[in-house]
Formats: sequence, C-alpha cells, structure tokens
Amino acid sequence: MTQEQTQSDVTPTETTPAEGAAAAEGEPTFEVPPTEENLWTALRDVEDPELRLSIVELGLIYDIEFDDDGVATVKMTLTSPACPVGPMLQGMIFHRLSGMEGVEDVEVNLVWDPPWDPKKMASDEVKMTLGIW
Repeated sequence: MTQEQTQSDVTPTETTPAEGAAAAEGEPTFEVPPTEENLWTALRDVEDPELRLSIVELGLIYDIEFDDDGVATVKMTLTSPACPVGPMLQGMIFHRLSGMEGVEDVEVNLVWDPPWDPKKMASDEVKMTLGIW
C-alpha cells in the first residue's frame, strides 16, 4: 500500500452480533482474516504520545503486509532516530494488531530509509496542526 493510500478513508466491515460486543466497547471490528486495509485502519487509533497525533496520519507507517499464516508485518519509522518513545510505539502497534481476530503474530520493523519528512509524508490535517507547509 502506498503512502497516498494510507490517507484514504477505510471503513470497517459490518459486524456479526457476536462481534457487536467488541464494537460496543469502542473497538472497531473487522472481517476475519483482516485485510491490509483493516490493519491500516486499526493503526489510525495509535497516537504518538508526544505529538498526540495518529502515527498513520504522521506518515510513520510505511507499509503493512499480512500473510497467509496470519503474520502482520509493519514497516515504520520514527520522527528521529533518537526518538525516546520508539519502543513504546512499537509495543502499541504490536498490542493493537495482535488483539485482532485472525492475527497470529505481529512483526514491527524500524526502518530509516527513506528518512521521515512530515512535509512529504504527513496528511494535510497533520501538516495544518503542526504548522508545516
């Protein structure tokens, strides 16, 4: 999925009555096995604890793959290599995706290429919030 695709609106699929209980608790429910789009949507709720903005909207998530064995692989970066909340973000991603039905394992890989550039990678809403234009 390209960065441009991460900026599109992706909506969860309809739930069955059994899944409705989870939705009532505020967690979106998705089809099983989840699609890559569902994984992107699930990560929209994960916020950078310092900036209080979605890591997807910040452009920190570069790619998500989901294989036939139920393994979700996330390729992400941080706002800087010395970002103190990097391990926390990785843990938040792991817990958010591993809690989804159909996800057997989650791998969160940090990458530094390309370097994060909010002018190119962040959504327009985040750019406006941060005053970047």
